[in-house]
Amino acid sequence: MRVSKLSKLGNYLPFGVLLIMATSLFAASGIYSFTLNSIDGKPAPLADYKGKVVLLVNVASQCGYTPQYSALEATYEKYKGQGFVILGFPANNFGAQEPGTNEEIKTFCTRKFSVTFPMYAKISVKGDDQAPFYAYLTKETGPGIAGDIKWNFTKFLVDRDGKVIQRFEPAVTPDSKEVTAAIEKQLK
Repeated sequence: MRVSKLSKLGNYLPFGVLLIMATSLFAASGIYSFTLNSIDGKPAPLADYKGKVVLLVNVASQCGYTPQYSALEATYEKYKGQGFVILGFPANNFGAQEPGTNEEIKTFCTRKFSVTFPMYAKISVKGDDQAPFYAYLTKETGPGIAGDIKWNFTKFLVDRDGKVIQRFEPAVTPDSKEVTAAIEKQLK
């Protein structure tokens, strides 16, 4: 009887090892395992940004921080040739400050702030309807980075391997020394 139990355990061992390896591989992929829709409604895998330094920002059109769009675009233009990209994620979670449709948001961003960095479709960054991507950012990224989104224009810096390495709260502007120094460090 004892031999047959060991024999059965031996049959499951390779499966267990494979499961552990697959879990590690999934965890190591960071942001790249997510596909969300672009602001135009087309699937836009974050894996498309492999090898780039990425700044993720939840944005809103009617917020006191909305003028940060100018600094976001300027920062994007300054570093995009070095392998840097900003990704905007419109969200209506705070004070209903992003009430528009994706089309209205896109028009507002391009006309008012000449935004050229990639924008994604409107999503929820907190609450019961929180998008899985933002659940990952706020729950699985580790101490000092994880935690609820407190307001619009929270920023997450991602290294070239897809790992979220730093978080900046809304009042920290994209063109601040704190943010630009962190971006430049990752671009080296």
